[in-house]
Amino acid sequence: MIPFNISPERASQELLDISRKLGDGLKNLYHMDEIETGVTPKDVVHREDKLVLYRFRAPEDTSRRQSVPVLVVYALVNRPYMTDLQENRSMIRGLLEAGQDVYLIDWGYPDRADRFLTLGDYINGYLDRCVDFIRRDHGLDAINLLGICQGGTFSLCYASLHAEKIRNLITMVTPVDFKTPDNLLSHWSQHIDVDLVVDTLGNVPGELLNWTYLQLKPYRLMGQKYLQMLDQLDDPKKAKNFMRMEKWIFDSPDQAGEAFRQFMKDFYQGNKLIKGELMLDGRRVDLGNISMPVLNIYAKQDHLVPPNASIPLGSFVNTDDYTELAFKGGHIGIYVSGSAQREVPPAIGKWLDERC
Repeated sequence: MIPFNISPERASQELLDISRKLGDGLKNLYHMDEIETGVTPKDVVHREDKLVLYRFRAPEDTSRRQSVPVLVVYALVNRPYMTDLQENRSMIRGLLEAGQDVYLIDWGYPDRADRFLTLGDYINGYLDRCVDFIRRDHGLDAINLLGICQGGTFSLCYASLHAEKIRNLITMVTPVDFKTPDNLLSHWSQHIDVDLVVDTLGNVPGELLNWTYLQLKPYRLMGQKYLQMLDQLDDPKKAKNFMRMEKWIFDSPDQAGEAFRQFMKDFYQGNKLIKGELMLDGRRVDLGNISMPVLNIYAKQDHLVPPNASIPLGSFVNTDDYTELAFKGGHIGIYVSGSAQREVPPAIGKWLDERC
């Protein structure tokens, strides 16, 4: 039994401290400027429907730029500015400082007009045309591809079907085996009537998916976080950082119905990627077609994509140049933590330089 030895004076003081922090926090929130995201300067180089392709400007103090550009492919389910959240927490800036020429796909916000978009439309359509645009613009046969989370799975499919267009492939926190025992999201997904969901809703609301992800760790992501918030809101800088992250968490696009149906049934429920049974536009996705160098980066404390879901990739690709990088952190920390800024972008830059 834990003894409670809190004097009335101490309890009163703690209540006063909490009241002061709440008061200061409310003032900071009231006077807070607009929350800016995607802080690195960039240019729109290509548009198609909701999609925007950006090219980031190199920092003035960068002495060189890699001749083979890298295209970053993010997931559909969240916004890609997580990779460029703020100046001192930006994977994009880290890649630029490592000398890389960086492009990024922003998938935009699907609406009812996108209800019948398929995975083939995203991978063999939009993604392929972005790759071709960059290839033409640089006069190259092949470019580098960096896929993140679901975007990494898309990149694996793309590299399998269009191997001649990809020089080096990087996957970050990317699910490959969708039925590992420690994958709670996968366990939940097995019991969903996906056809009923899509046929009823059309596009799947991003808010619905977002709350599903939060329920994976409800105490940490919804309880503990907001208790700790009291120690941040009374500091204007910390308060803004907290709200910037909150903005990203709840900025969740809806999902095109048919693409969601395919992804859930073929990947999570069918695990067809590693079975060699996945079909896109009548073509089989064979990971054995991936013969280019591969760098697979995973997070050791990832609750959305457990390491066991990513590590099997090395057993399925057909390359002698396969490298794994394990990051000591979680699914979000790999983009924004201080240790990630020091470790991950420089490692990617070095790996690409050695192969370009």
